[in-house]
Amino acid sequence: MRRVIAIAITGYSLAGCSSFASLDAFKASPPTVQVQLGSVPPGADARTSLGPGCKTPCAVDVSAPDSGFSVAYTLNKFQPATVPVQVIRIPGDFTSPGSTTIDPNPVVAELQPAAPPPRAARKKILTPKKPKPPKAAPAPAAAPEPSPTPAPTTR
Repeated sequence: MRRVIAIAITGYSLAGCSSFASLDAFKASPPTVQVQLGSVPPGADARTSLGPGCKTPCAVDVSAPDSGFSVAYTLNKFQPATVPVQVIRIPGDFTSPGSTTIDPNPVVAELQPAAPPPRAARKKILTPKKPKPPKAAPAPAAAPEPSPTPAPTTR
C-alpha cells in the first residue's frame, strides 16, 4: 500500500511541475475594445500603434494594452497627425466584471493642409531667348561743309 501511495504522490508532483509552465493560460488576456476612428476631412488612412487600421470613418477592434496606444492619420496633401489614446480600466467585484474604456472615443483628428513647397525648391523651366538682331547704328553726322573763303582782294 505504501508503494501505491508513493507512486500516486510522485505522479501528482510531476504533473504539478509541468503545469507551472502553463500558468500563463490562466492569466486574463487584455480585453478587446472597439475604437471608432474619424478624420476631418474624411478618407484618411488611420493606423493604430497596435496594428489594425482602416480608411476613415471606420471602427477597429483592438486588444487594449495596460498603457494605451496612439492612432496615426495620413492623407495626401495634408500633414500627418497622431492622436494618443488612454486605456481606462474599471475594476469589477465578485458580482460584476470590470470594464475597459478608451479616451477619447471616437478618436478624431483634424488634418491641416500641407504647406506648398518653398520657392527655392520650385524649379522654373527656362527657355532660351532668341537673340535680337543688333540695331543699325545711326549714321554719323555729316561734317559741316567749309564755307567758301572769300577771294583775297588786292588793294
